Amino acid sequence: MILVLDVGNTNTEVGAFVGDKLIASWRFMTKTPRTSDEYAVTFKGFFQTDELDPKEVESIIVASVVPDVMHSMINGMKKVFGKTPMEVGPGIKTGMPILMNDPTEVGADRIVDAVAAYNIYGGPVLVLDFGTATTYDYVDAKGALVAGVMTPGIQISANALFANAAKLPSIAIRKPKTIMAKDTETNMQAGLVYGYIGQVSYIIDKMCEKIGERVKVVATGGYGRMFLDEVDSIDYFDPKLTLKGLKIIHDKNIVTRRKK
Repeated sequence: MILVLDVGNTNTEVGAFVGDKLIASWRFMTKTPRTSDEYAVTFKGFFQTDELDPKEVESIIVASVVPDVMHSMINGMKKVFGKTPMEVGPGIKTGMPILMNDPTEVGADRIVDAVAAYNIYGGPVLVLDFGTATTYDYVDAKGALVAGVMTPGIQISANALFANAAKLPSIAIRKPKTIMAKDTETNMQAGLVYGYIGQVSYIIDKMCEKIGERVKVVATGGYGRMFLDEVDSIDYFDPKLTLKGLKIIHDKNIVTRRKK
């Protein structure tokens, strides 16, 4: 069994693979302060819920954009699984050239998504991740990560709206029945959702214009499903794309180590 972890700014998603099959996945909030013992209890609880044996975990791989939680989390994993995870970062084999000005600035999650999209769907491909931030990453036909765009996620946009306007309420993010909204809540929902649909469509169109052709577009992330039916240029929604990418990168590194 291979354990993969995507440690994001808002949530951490954990997946367990046997072979190439994802047999279980779980989520917990990243920013909740935890000791290594608390992480250990969390991991044990996940495995007990799905009747899995922690002793069957052969190796672990982690992609994290939240460095300050990693010390306790890694120690928690060691207590339960007896393994030190490999981490996506400098020195790990991804099989993907990063043609940015400074490759070290590119988040591990974006690299993992790009690797997954290229290996599963082929290139050229545009990868969208609707998370805390929304990221757009272009992978060319040769499998290189060439360029990207990053915007505030829709939840951040909503938080900014009601946090900075005293009379505006916190609202659920959902598409109202019509853009011709008639009360404060649906006014806000219309602006957020329709505005975000417009933003996503425009960025995809402009990136494809610069690329010089219409490329495949793959979306993932918490709000990705919301936009699948709203943005015609999104071809696929893969909610487990990051977990799949982590497994792909894990396997590339295990094969490399065995060859050595």
